[in-house]
Amino acid sequence: MPEEDSRVDHFVLEYRKTNFDGLARVKDEQSWELIDYIKATEYTLSGLKFDTKFINVRVRACNKAVAGEYSDPVTLETKAFVFDLDNTSSHLNLKVEDSYVEWEPTGGKGQEKVKGKENKGRSGASPKRTSIGGKATVKGSRDRFAGESYTVLGNNAIESGQHYWEVRAQKDCKSYSVGVAYKTLGKYDQLGKTNISWCIHVNNWLQNTFAAKHNNKTKTLDIPVPDRLGVYCNFDGGQLTFYNAISKVPLHTFRMKFTQPLLPAFMIWCGGLAVSTGLQVPSVFTALQENENGLSRSTSSLNNIAQ
Repeated sequence: MPEEDSRVDHFVLEYRKTNFDGLARVKDEQSWELIDYIKATEYTLSGLKFDTKFINVRVRACNKAVAGEYSDPVTLETKAFVFDLDNTSSHLNLKVEDSYVEWEPTGGKGQEKVKGKENKGRSGASPKRTSIGGKATVKGSRDRFAGESYTVLGNNAIESGQHYWEVRAQKDCKSYSVGVAYKTLGKYDQLGKTNISWCIHVNNWLQNTFAAKHNNKTKTLDIPVPDRLGVYCNFDGGQLTFYNAISKVPLHTFRMKFTQPLLPAFMIWCGGLAVSTGLQVPSVFTALQENENGLSRSTSSLNNIAQ
């Protein structure tokens, strides 16, 4: 405040998006967005989209007559896991467009013809490289899924940290699986039937089943299938949890020490899946994780005392 004995009536917070670490560059400066009359000394910015990497924030205090100087801007990093579906290795019966995949019963023959024309006289061409999140990803570096493995993978791998994405199935979808897998998943492997893939499986064909699957072992989930699934992956903590994305109620948790990078993985038969990425990890998940870690540390301390 301008005077030391001034009483603060409220605070003003301003923020603007930037792609640079540190103060925004003059030529790339965006206008400040203002939030006025903040009474508390803490404020949560909600409704942000992960369309930039950083955000500048500054604050000043006000009384009923005057406003103080702005604080020095602080730069915060907004992290998010973003991926598209990889149509270079997906099953030929799947129609893949960015974040949507749909099963097509006649897709294989038509795509094989197109593929044959495109590849004619280009057998020596090198795989195409694209950059995703600052990381080079080789497209076309693995075989397409085939047989009854109607699978498509995400094109960005998880190597550390906590990440979250959501999946919504068409209402008439007969069968689908949502999960993660190591890059070494075989071209004929189905999700959940190997020791390198974990998934939730929904079957609406002939009989209705909802189950968690890993290493060819199935655990039936005696709960309704939500309209939207949330997938929370804590790579370093060895946790993969599936949620009802609307209520945030957990459906099933796998606990495993992940030893290789993970790829989002999807299987679909008779229907379509829409994937939403670039989402912030809901605070309820991180709070639960912190509580579990605290309980684990407390239990460990009690065990040490007991010994």
